[in-house]
Amino acid sequence: MNDRLQTALYALERLEEEARRDSPLHRTDARAKLLVTTIFLATMLSVPLARLSEILLYALFPILTAAQGGMRYGPIFRRSLFVVPFVALVGIFNVFYARTPVFRIGPLTVTEGWIALLSMLLRGLLATQALLTMIGSTGIFSLCRGMQRLGIPRPFTTQLLFVYRYLHVMIDEALNMSRAREARSYGRRTFPLRVWAPLVGQLLIRTFDRAEQIHRAMLARGFDGRIPDCTGASTPWCRRDTLYLLGWSTALLATRLCYPVEKLTRLL
Repeated sequence: MNDRLQTALYALERLEEEARRDSPLHRTDARAKLLVTTIFLATMLSVPLARLSEILLYALFPILTAAQGGMRYGPIFRRSLFVVPFVALVGIFNVFYARTPVFRIGPLTVTEGWIALLSMLLRGLLATQALLTMIGSTGIFSLCRGMQRLGIPRPFTTQLLFVYRYLHVMIDEALNMSRAREARSYGRRTFPLRVWAPLVGQLLIRTFDRAEQIHRAMLARGFDGRIPDCTGASTPWCRRDTLYLLGWSTALLATRLCYPVEKLTRLL
């Protein structure tokens, strides 16, 4: 269990390290990246489920943005796989209800339900990859600061930042409790279910106490509910940000409205 907690804590720290890199995508304003990602999600999720080929075209967005930010697409793809079971749990019912045949591959008949399931899985993967790329190239602090500068209500952005920071507190407390448990287990690797309930309760109490101490320390330093601008996040909007926003917005809207894959298929 310690290894898994250490891996989770390392993943959070690695995410912050990636956000401090220097690349064209990292130098782009957080507001521009947030608006482009929102347009990507809106256009991609509005494509009908039956148009699987059109959804596949949207895979270029996370691949190209990851390359622009100097990030490897492989790790981003592997991180996005965690969403597959949740989406499959929702989309599997389409297989049983939408049984209209679409095409055949030898003896196999592909129905509308399978197309809908694949479309939902692809949407979940692409949406997660786009968000991971945006967070990995921006950082959670700069992202929340950019949302605040766009006019999103202050309580929402502050709570979002605190939820992310609270993960560090919870994982750190869970790691300390796991080490103490192993030090007193005398080699035992498994514990009965009645032992885990008190552990979870103690973890909740310890994290609440730790969070209260952190909140008092923040109030003592003048925190007023607003994300302070102390890391140079308020960089001025420049022409590079405008070109990034206009370029990707035009490409995404054209992909959604013109159906280029269908037109190219008809042409061929």
